[in-house]
Amino acid sequence: MADATILVVDDEPAVVSTVRAYLEREGYTVHTAADGPAALRAAHACRPDLIVLDIMLPGLDGLEVLRCLRQESPVYVLLLTARSDETDKIVGLTVGADDYLTKPFSPRELVARVKAVLRRGRGGSLEEPALTCGDLRIDSSARQAWKGEAPLDLTPIEFSILHVLARHASRVLSREQIIEQVWGNDYYGDDRVVDVHIGRIRKKIEDDPERPERLVTVRGAGYRLEAGHP
Repeated sequence: MADATILVVDDEPAVVSTVRAYLEREGYTVHTAADGPAALRAAHACRPDLIVLDIMLPGLDGLEVLRCLRQESPVYVLLLTARSDETDKIVGLTVGADDYLTKPFSPRELVARVKAVLRRGRGGSLEEPALTCGDLRIDSSARQAWKGEAPLDLTPIEFSILHVLARHASRVLSREQIIEQVWGNDYYGDDRVVDVHIGRIRKKIEDDPERPERLVTVRGAGYRLEAGHP
């Protein structure tokens, strides 16, 4: 998606200038904002495909901005976090970020992460049939999934993970296999990002997320989506 629109939100002008230059060099259209309220206004105005969002923002911090965004939009979000803020990383992913990058970071790595997230695209092959796993139905062309008759409110990355697991239903996929198929083999982030997204998916597809029966953990191996449940 070289023609994608990206919103960069950070209150450090030097960071914004550098990130903007690197992204525009790749052909992206870039908008910027320097605080939380401005970020929400810009997101409504320019409808970005991806938001690079710093957690430490004046006015409204990045996690609150993310919570507001997730109430109304599945836009991809790449969080920027401080090196010591391990809790913020996990909370950010739990709230609905698709990935995170720790400051200080290489602009080239940020561009690679952006490409990896956007590579998933918004649509699937028109020829690929919908997948069914028990009462779950996953339609890749519409990028939509249902539990019974109820549509599931999945972020783009959550949908991609569920789709990959459904394509390999009843088989165990390791974190590394999921990362390769969802983010691409050039992803060098923390593989725990998979665990957080799995937890979010379980809250949306399981009757009891604390005792998952559809999306199960195979200790020491990975995750498996049961083909026949219930």
